Amino acid sequence: MHFTFDNSFSGSMEGFYAPAEAAKPLSPRLLALNYRLAERLGVLVGDASAAELARVFSGGDLPEGADPIAFAYAGHQFGHFSPQLGDGRALLLGEILAPDGARFDVQLKGSGPTAFSRNGDGKAAIGPVLREFLVSEAMAAMRIPTTRALAAVATGDRVQRERSHPGAVLTRIASSHIRVGTFQFFAAHFGADHVAQLADYSIRRHFPQLVGAANPYLALLDQVIGLQCELVARWMGVGFVHGVMNTDNVAISGETIDYGPCAFMDRFAANTVFSSIDANGRYAYGRQPQIMHWNMARFAEALLPAIHRVSLADVDGAKALVEAIPERFRVVWHALVGEKLGLGHDGGDRDAKLIDSLFDQLEDHGVDFTSFFRALAMLLRGDGTMLESLLPAPDAMAPWIALWWKRIERESPGPLEHAALMDAVNPLYIPRNHKVEAALARAEEGDLAPWLELLDVVRHPYVDRVEWSDYAGPALGDAEPYRTFCGT
Repeated sequence: MHFTFDNSFSGSMEGFYAPAEAAKPLSPRLLALNYRLAERLGVLVGDASAAELARVFSGGDLPEGADPIAFAYAGHQFGHFSPQLGDGRALLLGEILAPDGARFDVQLKGSGPTAFSRNGDGKAAIGPVLREFLVSEAMAAMRIPTTRALAAVATGDRVQRERSHPGAVLTRIASSHIRVGTFQFFAAHFGADHVAQLADYSIRRHFPQLVGAANPYLALLDQVIGLQCELVARWMGVGFVHGVMNTDNVAISGETIDYGPCAFMDRFAANTVFSSIDANGRYAYGRQPQIMHWNMARFAEALLPAIHRVSLADVDGAKALVEAIPERFRVVWHALVGEKLGLGHDGGDRDAKLIDSLFDQLEDHGVDFTSFFRALAMLLRGDGTMLESLLPAPDAMAPWIALWWKRIERESPGPLEHAALMDAVNPLYIPRNHKVEAALARAEEGDLAPWLELLDVVRHPYVDRVEWSDYAGPALGDAEPYRTFCGT
């Protein structure tokens, strides 16, 4: 097995991390390997045996060129600042260069304690590992920026949470693991020099086009805000609730990171919360834009020492960027939902009103969010049965449907072409909560078959297949409110 390591962070950012070492697993066993991603990364698995793969991807064997470290970072958790968090149950094996020159982090999650574990065991249970593998692959298939899962390995150890679970390690791939909380840590403890050093590294790695900017740190803030507006809009466009949008879970690369108590909505409700620890709904579906705004304000605060160093006047520029976030998000959101509805981009405020009123209708009638957009495409094809099956009465949304249809008639080409365009952006299959839980329960018992089948389904979210019809809708009947747990 071969990795093309080129460890720029550990090589140039001494003091921003702690050395780390993975715990030796008892009896590692490969659960899943993402061969297509390995090929993309240039990770040559070749003729490596399953046993060899399991040892490497669990931390049992250290591949040549690896330089394992744990990142330091802080973070606001549910609004309260924790000055030191860091990689307490993960280590960065190193950075690799893909065949096209792109740089990626290779991280082992659940590989044992580090300097930042704060008396934790640093381990992960099989359920959260397989959940992150599954959901991150679904997000990638839906073209939503995300960290990726390269491998999942059962360690042979037991992990004690509310009860004992089989242990596992996830190999996570990211453009980097630099977070808003990383900047917060160095702003809080060390000041402008360290913030500027981290920002300079981040710009060189992620945004080299900003190197020549008049104030590169202000430009960095602008760039990250734009990426976060786009990311959260894309989440919401597929009914995704991250569940724990703490600042230490916000990657400056604009990738979704840390799939803890996440889930996807079935019936639309803006106040949907899945996390068992989010008692006040801070991270509810409909509050995600506001929390993104709040997180970006914290990022701006962390960057201010570096921004100020270049130009005192640019402090006002940073404030203006933060104040403009709601309108910036609104533009992105309306464009995205307009595409989901088959609309062009020239409808202006009239389209915005049509889009905004849609969500009141969906909530009033308890409509399944994912299926609704596919049902609209079916309606364009002359088949209203799917839409009727989603509504409490056939005419429940008739006034809104009439307005939408009238708006579609202004577009060209015709309805059938629009239906095809809508199907290309509206997933038919998402990781439905009941399917995820059933697959994870079977996996914990040692049967991976349901999980592997679900993984195959969510990797192909747009193509209707008769044999996958059972995966296209929510659980039948009145299921109990779904709850997820932050249990890595």
